Amino acid sequence: MFERLKKGDVIGVVAPSSAVDKDDLEPINNSVMLMEAAGFHIKFGENVFKNTLGYGATPKEKAEDINNMFADKEVKAIFCLSGGFNSNCVFDYLDYDIIAKNPKPICGFSDSTSLTNAIYSKAGVITFNGPTFKALTTWATEYGYKEVVKRFVEGSLELGEKDDEYITIKEGAAEGRLVGGNLSLTSEMCTGNYSIDFQDKILFIEEFCLETPPELVANYLYHMKQNGVFDKIKGIWVGNYDGSIPLEKILLDVLQDEYDIPIIKSNNFGHTEKKTVIPVGGMAKIDTNDEVKIKLMEKMVK
Repeated sequence: MFERLKKGDVIGVVAPSSAVDKDDLEPINNSVMLMEAAGFHIKFGENVFKNTLGYGATPKEKAEDINNMFADKEVKAIFCLSGGFNSNCVFDYLDYDIIAKNPKPICGFSDSTSLTNAIYSKAGVITFNGPTFKALTTWATEYGYKEVVKRFVEGSLELGEKDDEYITIKEGAAEGRLVGGNLSLTSEMCTGNYSIDFQDKILFIEEFCLETPPELVANYLYHMKQNGVFDKIKGIWVGNYDGSIPLEKILLDVLQDEYDIPIIKSNNFGHTEKKTVIPVGGMAKIDTNDEVKIKLMEKMVK
């Protein structure tokens, strides 16, 4: 269980994904001002702003920052700076022993899906799917920032806001630990040395419609189906996808009513202004008879 963040705490920022460009600097600075106004100190990794390869820092440089942030006793939580591509390049260079011995929250979404699931899988440390550091101020609402405060400062178990809508796609009830995030990256991690253990888990998925048309969504889901993911999981939580065909419809097309698991839908996580902070590895319960159809079952922050 993690300690709640409090005023005066240091928050580390790492950049496991794409290189920072000049257009990122203003929102990054806005996020620094927001968090400093809330009483936190911001510490950037030494390699965050490097572009050694021309498309980002090297995998070793990125991993060095992540390892150092976990080892640094002063740092109480870590945010991924932004999304992009190829955070999986750090996998071979992470020190999972250091991470396991110095557990602290690390948060991000989109490409950070690879990193957060790998850390949970290899180090057993609960991680968080939620706003990146840049995303704290790049959307037209404070929703994501408020969710960060609720989860890490207040220690709340509430997922999203009370008026968020949850829709039943397939009825049922199930309990399991949460895994997933961005669909394309979750699909990549259903096999290989850094595969996710899907056994008895609740899978949560979302996708970015501007990069992923419906037929590619189906591709990712079929890859998971063909590798036995849906035989193992206990339930599915579908998040945001603003494509021409709803993600939940594509999912049902792929599953073909072959699996007796509950499926729910909400629009409060993913590539959208609503970003609730979801614990990767946290125990949750789906019950389609409840108004709020998914709930966290254990405290992660004390």
